[in-house]
Amino acid sequence: MATVEVEVGKGLEALFKPRSIAIFGASDDVTKIGGRPLQFLQKYGYRGAIYPVNRKGGTVQSLPAYANVAELPSVPDLAVMAVPPDAVLEAVKDCAARGVRAAVILSSGFSEMGEEGSRLQAAIGEVARASGMRVVGPNCLGSVGVADRSIATFSVALESSFPTAGPVGIVSQSGNLGSYTMRLAVERGIGISRLLTTGNECDVDIADGIASLATDPATSVILCCMETCRNAAGLMRALAMAREAGKPVVVLKVGVSSAGSEAAASHTGALAGSDAVFDVVLRNAGAIRVPSIEQLLEVGHAVSVVGTARAPKGPRVALVTASGGFGVLMADAASAQGLELPKLSAATQERIVAALPYASPGNPVDMTAQVSSRPELLVQVLSAVAEDASCDAVILQSAYAFQMPRLRDVYLAALEQVRRAHPSRLVLLCCKAPPDTMAQLNEMGFPTVETIDAACATLAALVRLGTRGEQAEVAVASLSAEALPAEAFANEASAKAVLAQAGIPVLKEVTAGGRDEALAAARDIGFPVVLKIVSPDIPHKTEVGGVVTNVRSEAQLRDEYDSLLARVAQKAPQARIAGVLVAQMAQGGTELILGTMKDPVFGPVVMVGLGGIYAEVLRDVALQVAPVTEAQAMQMLRSLKAFALFDGARGRPKADVAAAARAVAALSRFAARHARSVAEIDINPLVVLDHGHGAFALDALLVPETKDKP
Repeated sequence: MATVEVEVGKGLEALFKPRSIAIFGASDDVTKIGGRPLQFLQKYGYRGAIYPVNRKGGTVQSLPAYANVAELPSVPDLAVMAVPPDAVLEAVKDCAARGVRAAVILSSGFSEMGEEGSRLQAAIGEVARASGMRVVGPNCLGSVGVADRSIATFSVALESSFPTAGPVGIVSQSGNLGSYTMRLAVERGIGISRLLTTGNECDVDIADGIASLATDPATSVILCCMETCRNAAGLMRALAMAREAGKPVVVLKVGVSSAGSEAAASHTGALAGSDAVFDVVLRNAGAIRVPSIEQLLEVGHAVSVVGTARAPKGPRVALVTASGGFGVLMADAASAQGLELPKLSAATQERIVAALPYASPGNPVDMTAQVSSRPELLVQVLSAVAEDASCDAVILQSAYAFQMPRLRDVYLAALEQVRRAHPSRLVLLCCKAPPDTMAQLNEMGFPTVETIDAACATLAALVRLGTRGEQAEVAVASLSAEALPAEAFANEASAKAVLAQAGIPVLKEVTAGGRDEALAAARDIGFPVVLKIVSPDIPHKTEVGGVVTNVRSEAQLRDEYDSLLARVAQKAPQARIAGVLVAQMAQGGTELILGTMKDPVFGPVVMVGLGGIYAEVLRDVALQVAPVTEAQAMQMLRSLKAFALFDGARGRPKADVAAAARAVAALSRFAARHARSVAEIDINPLVVLDHGHGAFALDALLVPETKDKP
């Protein structure tokens, strides 16, 4: 059967704006999965046709019921399935044959239950792809289109109330996490456009959800609860669509994979894990990652109030409070989030003191209790701070003002005046207030957060939104990538040979089969040289005493050659020895570790960090999905905490970082081109010499991709 190619996010309007809905497994019992969607549709006023489907016929919840899809008076746009798993496939086939546009499978018992369930789920996915009918689930909590009252869920989050329509869309792989997020949003007064939970993702996945919300006119902010990604290219495209549409995506990515930390042959595999790669992909796409469901809501709400235009263009914040103690707490919390507290200008401080003579005009600004007796002076203080060019944003902390009738109206009037005078300046409020007051403040354009830590975390997220650069070009490595010959993986020498052909410089070296060959090689290369054991069974040569540096004469080489072989024979008696590598010794320079690993979702990832013995101790590394350009490679280098070592810190000569960037880019291209056969590459170290003298791979390891990997 031919497969219908579906563009990411397409076909989901039938979920959120269906003209008619059929409920398979419809029940009179509203406590059952088949009873609740039908109850919700009627309770909350869905205006389309509702068709209960129950093999017994009759009526269900006062509506005529039909034995199967063939008996329905018209073709429904959406089918909601709450039938046993062994009945789902037939129902899906029947719906596809009748021309149903979308289906939501609430039933569980599929891939989460083992091999048989996986086969059944795969068969459902094949029907979806062959027919073009979009299928959500199975084992999901379904979807909600708020404006159209399209309800395809049994979530208890809807039992007591229905969300208010608003600009925030939610997509989640976890049903409970998604519905809980919606429930908390409702309690927080956040309006919802759509909810989609994708479950086992036999067809519709998290990328489809993001892309669909990106094209929804009613959605301006997308909240995403993500566990994994089954379609890397689709996710990247969906995030790009959201950014092109000007819709920020706030992501709660749960689950830190251990795949990157399991016994890897290379340093790179130990340093780069899947969760870190997700960080890179999300950052490249301009998405905002948050660590908790609380921050997901706070940041999402703040973004919906602020929009992208007023997001801060830098991390400099002015803190304003009526308490010195609160000011200290705010300063600590702001610093912990990477925010900066610049000193306010002399003119700004003079204006503050002119309004409140006993105020502390530094940053934080302590207005003292004076502002409680004369709250109208708040306008003068906030205006002075808002007009100070040294700050990108303002946080106003108020403990009780909005809960006291005497102060609330004055504060509201003052803030409204400040908002009119400074429409582009972000002022975030850290306060508690009654729900109606919170709504009024939000309507005026002031995001509100209750606690100090949350307020600073929210502002830091808004800074990431306002300072995100141009979207990085990210490509998933082609499955038709070139394969490397098996001999390339044999040892260090063969690895460096193929890497040198790919544009990664290496120093002169010769593999010697005996002492006399080693002496001849050293004479040709020139002393000093380095001796290294060459063996396919010894990935880390220093651990068996298989490296000797600074060999400066023929006599020393004779002694060191014999001693090296003796040590290796003692510590690795079973290792196959292919010879001893005689290599030119690098003079000076600063070491980097450079490598790639195969992420299970995004393919080859290139990594660079401080090299030598510090690689796994300091873990100062930068990652990017391969391939990268030289400009992106330079950005990776500059992002390292240790970059100052390469940039002339404390009188050191500047290193040839341009040569290092060329090596990073060349390695990334090599990894992407050979993604099919190379699992990991480890260059440790890449020595970076003084400016103009290049960068060279001193050691290299290629790890082949094997079919028997876990």
